[in-house]
Amino acid sequence: MTENYRLSFDRAEMQIDAIHAFLVQSYWAEHIPLEIVERAVAGSLCVGTFGPGGEQVGFARVVTDRATFAYLADVYVLGSHRGHGLAARMVTALHDHADLQGLRRWMLATSDAHGLYAALGWTAVEDSEPFMQRHFPDVYRRPRQ
Repeated sequence: MTENYRLSFDRAEMQIDAIHAFLVQSYWAEHIPLEIVERAVAGSLCVGTFGPGGEQVGFARVVTDRATFAYLADVYVLGSHRGHGLAARMVTALHDHADLQGLRRWMLATSDAHGLYAALGWTAVEDSEPFMQRHFPDVYRRPRQ
């Protein structure tokens, strides 16, 4: 069944409106403005999954310096296309991407997909002491200045 789906790294193929429509309803990017999605896609290494009709049904992106570090973000597959291993396919394609070889650290944050990532070699941060963050969970609800 996965042969009916196509992956692409071509940023020009990413359907920003479709990506935005999903992200704006996600638990991690609720209320995200379209222009922020456009900037995020423009500044990231992205992979999209496209269905038989050419519609974008999945997306993932990596924020990276392409030398030492990568942050995996915004991984999703539309509900009606889940169960075909598409998220794993996208993440594996990113793992295997030529620009992302030899990185010292990959990071991600998830509330509900630990099993998916564990199956792909990801582990929990055992010693979180060195890690810090600046987190603004309501940033998309505040008026922009």
